[in-house]
Amino acid sequence: KIIEYPLIMLFIITGSVLLISTSDLVSIFLSIELQSYGLYILSTLYRNSELATSGGLTYFLLGGLSSCLILLGTSLLYSNSGLTNLDGLYIITSLGDIANNDSILYWYKHHYINMSLLILSVGFLFKVSAAPFHFWSPYVYDAIPTIVTTFVVIVAKISILIFLLELVHHTNNSLFTSEFSWTSGLLVSSLLSLLIGTIVGLTQFRIKRLFAYSTISHLGFILLALAINSIESIQAFIFYLIQYSLSNLNAFLLLISIGFSLYFYVNNNKEYQELLDKNNSPIQLISQIKGFFYIYPLLALSFAITMFSFVGIPPLIGFFAKLMVLSAALASGYVFLTLIAILTSVISAVYYLNIVKQIFFDECEYLINPELLNIDIHASIIKKDVLIEKFRFKYSNIILSSYLTISISILTLIILLFIFMPQEWLSMANILALILFNP
Repeated sequence: KIIEYPLIMLFIITGSVLLISTSDLVSIFLSIELQSYGLYILSTLYRNSELATSGGLTYFLLGGLSSCLILLGTSLLYSNSGLTNLDGLYIITSLGDIANNDSILYWYKHHYINMSLLILSVGFLFKVSAAPFHFWSPYVYDAIPTIVTTFVVIVAKISILIFLLELVHHTNNSLFTSEFSWTSGLLVSSLLSLLIGTIVGLTQFRIKRLFAYSTISHLGFILLALAINSIESIQAFIFYLIQYSLSNLNAFLLLISIGFSLYFYVNNNKEYQELLDKNNSPIQLISQIKGFFYIYPLLALSFAITMFSFVGIPPLIGFFAKLMVLSAALASGYVFLTLIAILTSVISAVYYLNIVKQIFFDECEYLINPELLNIDIHASIIKKDVLIEKFRFKYSNIILSSYLTISISILTLIILLFIFMPQEWLSMANILALILFNP
């Protein structure tokens, strides 16, 4: 047990909340650093793991590079506008229609602010591992322990994407009066994320690397909704972010649970026995879950439902999220990006369905550890040095803890039964949008 866990998580969540709520460039930089430093420490917290230390160090070095880009963009914005307050910057950019009138705004250069915002956005895209700044994430996600990967994949992205939504909302329309807008960079990143996350994901045989490329592909949809900046796309963006968080949380909790559930089984496959860091990440290869349906059918079924949601098969929640983004893109005239998104979504089904195929249709390679078949485990309950009860049980009496089973059950039911309660979730997306932009 590592006692620093709660404190570090508090720092990360505090940084995330401050990033969403702040309106000053200096505060933004301090907030993203507070969040990032907590994530660097969390990644290297397992000091007995050489892989986790290496992954955390890579994360730290490349995260430092992205922080330099954020600081450069912030400095350029300040040097051009003389402001660190975002509200002042929004007012200046809203005057884009009269920017060419030298007698009114002789010092204002909208191309300069566009480039500054582009550099700032590149730093944040680096943080969320969107293509083409994704190259660090598959290695880092695979190297650090699975429980830490769960936190990094979800929490690290939400606050940054919400901040980018606010930035796009306040600067996008006014700057469209010029030929170039910084949000064009988001569209390019969206296109590359869709292509790279799908095509490179086809070659992966390590499951957390596959999930990393899956995340990059999902970011393509999120950035597409973000760059459109219409009423429909903002709702689609928030809803996609909600379902992305729920589905990924369920997928990683299932990965952790599968690792725990195979504790009493042995596999004579030499490749599995030589895996490094098995204590912190029991399931590392996709082939390790062959035939898992024959061991724990309910966990296997829940995993399959989550994979189908990732693919976007109706009536699961992932289908409606993708449908909303594609509908918003078509309504705004982004036909080419919509076609690419549909095509990559179909191609990505190959590696998701391959996981389902291995779980349900391949032969199980696991056998119960023969040493545990006839063993009796003795235990006792003692309270204040007084023996309350003695009991004995077998390995088959040991089950997953309630926090895992309850969490997985709730998340799977939300993914599966969304079609029966869509209005509540869509209303939540609308309310969140109103709260963000009408404080």
